[in-house]
Amino acid sequence: MKAYEYPHLVGFEETNLVGNVYYVNHLRWQGRCREMFLRDHAPEILDELARDLALATVRCSCEYLAELEAFDQVVLRMRLGGTVQNRITLSFEYWRQREGGEELVARGEQVVACMRREGKRAVPTPIPGPLREALKPYA
Repeated sequence: MKAYEYPHLVGFEETNLVGNVYYVNHLRWQGRCREMFLRDHAPEILDELARDLALATVRCSCEYLAELEAFDQVVLRMRLGGTVQNRITLSFEYWRQREGGEELVARGEQVVACMRREGKRAVPTPIPGPLREALKPYA
């Protein structure tokens, strides 16, 4: 199954006193991966986000399988888990890259709700067509 790939090089600022990656950074990388996907495959959605579209994360998770450290090279692989009404489920795998191959170090998931801002309210809206089409190859 095809995956969108976001490469990341771990920096010192992402580690804790013990030297491993602080757990919340995995969730930040999910958000960054999602942003880069929009930039690369659905740039028209960026214009809608500047107007009234909101992509609200309503749930996220991460299962940690191995520790990461500074200067580890990680590739996040994002796939479409499914769509229901105005919600998109994205699944993530985190692969540490090494000369000898790669190792699965974490798995995660996000559920994103498509909303439109109407004044101070946000109302559910269907998944925009360009985003739905951009995600199709990753299902």
